[in-house]
Amino acid sequence: MFERAIARVLLDSPLPQLDRLFDYRIPAQWVADARPGVRVLVPLRSAGRQARGWIVEVVAEGDEGYDGVLSELDEVVSPVPVLDPAVWRLIRRAADRAAGVASDLVRLAVPPRQVRVEKSWAAHRAESVPPRVPAPAVPSIRGYPSAALRPLLESLGEPGLAPARVALTGIPAPAELAPGVWGPTALRTLAELAAATLAAGRSAIVSAPDYRDLDHLAAALGPLVAAEAVVRLDASQPAAARYRAFLRTLEGEPVIIIGNRAALLAPAPLLGLIAVWDDGDGLHAEPHAPGIHSRDLALLRQEQSGCALVLAAHARSTDTQRLLELGWLTALEPAGRWRRRITPTAQQTGGQQAPARIPSTAWRTVSDALGRGPVLVQVARPGHTPGLACTRCGETARCTACRGPLAIARSGGAPGCRWCGALAVGWRCATCEGDRWRPVGRGSTRTADELGRAFPGARVVVSDGETPLQEAPGGRTLVVATRGAEPVVPGGYRAVLLLDGEGMLARESLRVVEDCVRWWSNAAALAAPDAPVLLVGVGGPVATALATGHPETIAAAELADRRQLRFPPAVRVAAVAGEPSAVQRALAALDELDGVDVLGPIELEAGRVRAIVRFDYARGSEVATLLKAELVRGATARAPRLPGSPPRRRVPALRVRLDDSEPFDDPGGRGVTTAG
Repeated sequence: MFERAIARVLLDSPLPQLDRLFDYRIPAQWVADARPGVRVLVPLRSAGRQARGWIVEVVAEGDEGYDGVLSELDEVVSPVPVLDPAVWRLIRRAADRAAGVASDLVRLAVPPRQVRVEKSWAAHRAESVPPRVPAPAVPSIRGYPSAALRPLLESLGEPGLAPARVALTGIPAPAELAPGVWGPTALRTLAELAAATLAAGRSAIVSAPDYRDLDHLAAALGPLVAAEAVVRLDASQPAAARYRAFLRTLEGEPVIIIGNRAALLAPAPLLGLIAVWDDGDGLHAEPHAPGIHSRDLALLRQEQSGCALVLAAHARSTDTQRLLELGWLTALEPAGRWRRRITPTAQQTGGQQAPARIPSTAWRTVSDALGRGPVLVQVARPGHTPGLACTRCGETARCTACRGPLAIARSGGAPGCRWCGALAVGWRCATCEGDRWRPVGRGSTRTADELGRAFPGARVVVSDGETPLQEAPGGRTLVVATRGAEPVVPGGYRAVLLLDGEGMLARESLRVVEDCVRWWSNAAALAAPDAPVLLVGVGGPVATALATGHPETIAAAELADRRQLRFPPAVRVAAVAGEPSAVQRALAALDELDGVDVLGPIELEAGRVRAIVRFDYARGSEVATLLKAELVRGATARAPRLPGSPPRRRVPALRVRLDDSEPFDDPGGRGVTTAG
């Protein structure tokens, strides 16, 4: 340590004008503990306030060429270096790419401090050197051609080799991950790759969308590696458990880290593999600023560390398809016998000339399959009646409080808003003043009621966003599930029936087709290898691709269309919203750049507008820098105030989100989640 040292500190602040390093002199009492990565308290010049922060680096006094008087650190909060240098470099680059603030990402990467947990961990570390976790045996990766798999396996343990970057198509069948625990075979494949990385003496990070996928990953890793070699970082964990797991990653030994978005920012010594499962799932998009997607973090960290990269899914996203077509990724497909074919079944006409929701061929398939075991029925919406319409004019019935769509959650229940939950008391149609409504569509509980009456001897189970199930019983069981909430059954379903396909495709969203293909493919992957999978009411190229077992052609066609229209992921976008004058200044700052065009602005609400900036990937750094400068300008501008009036909290004049999907989605989808 330097005799007279300066700490360069990142402040824990969301203000863009403070998104830089500040220099503080290290007083004598903190010299031993003031190391890069530790938490500190520092003074601010205004009103004698303090701010939290992290030391990013320590330099000798005079190295920076500043001869003035520096403030001193107030306190080193903890001597534990929680901000790893490699993680900091990743965070800085990711924040700059998204025109965001680095401290927002540090808060995502570093869990809040738990003093008791930290003291216990430090005491245990001081008492004895933790025993080295024995390296597991190298597992075999089943279901893929060995020649195609070899470059990936070789790069897991050889830092000097060119890293393999793979778009892996998961095996579409369930597997017994551990004794008595079943799950997707694709997650077993990722567990085997992670175990092979650990056997080579390197760390692995596996990111999955939600806790159910993480449970399956943990189960698959159980028979392959020692329990202490697996670290789980999950947003649903209690604070103490999450911080304890995070501290485990600081111990310097190779580990397997599984988790959601934040896992990709975890310290990982000797990183050998980054894997992301189902990168098209919306849960991979961070909802808080700066809104970095798991896939983007994985791409940046892979480039920084030189490790192997695997983007795995049953149906690849258009983003993955773009990287494949650029030659940046290599496709890895399972053996041909594992291709899953989904049979389209056209809707038939009922007695009143209305289309039957379940065709007669599907009824026969379900009836025959129930004699052999459980059957999965996927529906679009949860609840009893997912939509209501005015009887007189046919307009969608909407909440009088927030304009959200009305629905009936359960049989015999009162109508309520899907957005705010308010009951529709004294409702009247805003269009025609009518006071009566009619049901539109069937949700999971109504479908379960109808199927229960049609198959009186069968057990009927519902799994949706309100009551998600991890597993369902076997035997003569009908499982009605919303998309993303399908439970697993031992041995796989004996048939899968995919309903409401036409309604799913009718949703207004840029990614509606690839989302539907992903939902259907994930559900089909839970069927037994020879079980039939039927898709009702969908035709055209989508049905043809699924029937032939080639969903990747859909991603390629979608990407080709978006290239012509200049929509993501063919180009990058930035949503610029705020006061009209601020938005206009931000757009004017981009006028001189080639490959940049603007859609809008459009009015969002009184006094606020939004524009969508489209730009080529090569212009990403310049666009992000210019928009960040406008954010700083807006944040530092003084609001006019009348003499004698109290200061008021200002709404930010400008808001910028890069690679944001919200402008391309119908607001009516607000009530839709991955689990229905």
